[in-house]
This record gives sequence, C-alpha cells and structure tokens, in this order.
Amino acid sequence: MSELVRLDSRPVWLIATHLPEESFEMVQPWWPLALLAVIQLCDAVLCVKPVAFIRQCLNDVRFPERFWKFLPPLKAAAAAGLIVGIWVPPLAVLVCAALVCYFVAAVSAHVRARDFGRNLFLNATAMLVICSAALVFTVQAA
Repeated sequence: MSELVRLDSRPVWLIATHLPEESFEMVQPWWPLALLAVIQLCDAVLCVKPVAFIRQCLNDVRFPERFWKFLPPLKAAAAAGLIVGIWVPPLAVLVCAALVCYFVAAVSAHVRARDFGRNLFLNATAMLVICSAALVFTVQAA
C-alpha cells in the first residue's frame, strides 16, 4: 500500500523543457530576417544619442523630443524579435508587420510635414519597401 507510482521516469528539468509535439521550423533562408535585424539594431544605436541626420529628420517631421528616448528600445526589441523570429515564424511575421506599420507612419509624417527630400525617399520609403519585402518573404516561408 505504501508504494509510489511514478508516472514519468524523465528528470524534472527534461519534463519542464519538453517542446510541444508541433514545434516550428527555422525560416529558410534566414538571412533576410537577420539582415533586417542588423539594420534595426544599427538604427537603435544611432538613435541612443541621435546623430545629426537622425536628429534633423526627427525635427523635420516635428516628432516630439520627449518621445525620442523610446526609439532605441523599440528598435532593439524589433531586432531581437526578428532574430528570435528566425526560429519562431509567427513572431517574425508579427515583427515585420509592426515594422511595416511603423514605416507607413514615418512616410505619413514626412508627407504631412512636406519633407519630400532625402529623408522621405532614402530613409522612410526605402525602409518601408525593405520591411514589406521581409513581411511577404516571411509569410511565404512560414
């Protein structure tokens, strides 16, 4: 009567880290997400203490300076999400979609401010195209 019935003979740490039967496969090829992550991380570093051209861009679209401090952690989080998304495709889709929304807002801000120069076409529009392409690629790969 005092016998213990052991339901699972695996060590506790193995039970706790067991992956579900349906796990995700790595996005192939992975390099577009990694490249976009590197771009976002570099952008985050450049926004910590905004370099001259970023400062000028933010001022041109009248983005309030009190919100500048949120840009580096958001961009770093996007980079981290893209890297993790290589192994978790739904996360990659979510992050790419969020970046597309971010750059649609950026393009809109430039148009609203009538800033039709380099900042609109080289920075915001080019990044919108890159993020849109990454989103399409990731949706097809997922």
